[in-house]
Amino acid sequence: MRRSRTQTLAEALADYIAAMKIESKLKEVSVVESWSEIVGKVIASKTTSLFFKNGRLYVTLKSSVIRNELLMIRESLRIKINERAGEEIVKELVIK
Repeated sequence: MRRSRTQTLAEALADYIAAMKIESKLKEVSVVESWSEIVGKVIASKTTSLFFKNGRLYVTLKSSVIRNELLMIRESLRIKINERAGEEIVKELVIK
């Protein structure tokens, strides 16, 4: 017999995430974790640093050739990342 106030674990986690207002941070972490799937293993292996700050995704690369290639496709890459996240979490992509 189920009580009227019981919740599934998924519902309880969703309520907790909403109450703590950490949905956007979880999506940012998801983007960072899936970076190699988004850009490919070769580019991910040349990435030295990847972090979010104020809606900007900062990417540091150790290859100037790959850096220039990403600078040319920066906007389409930003759109691809936002589509994967389901909302616009990357307002600007900063490549160093």
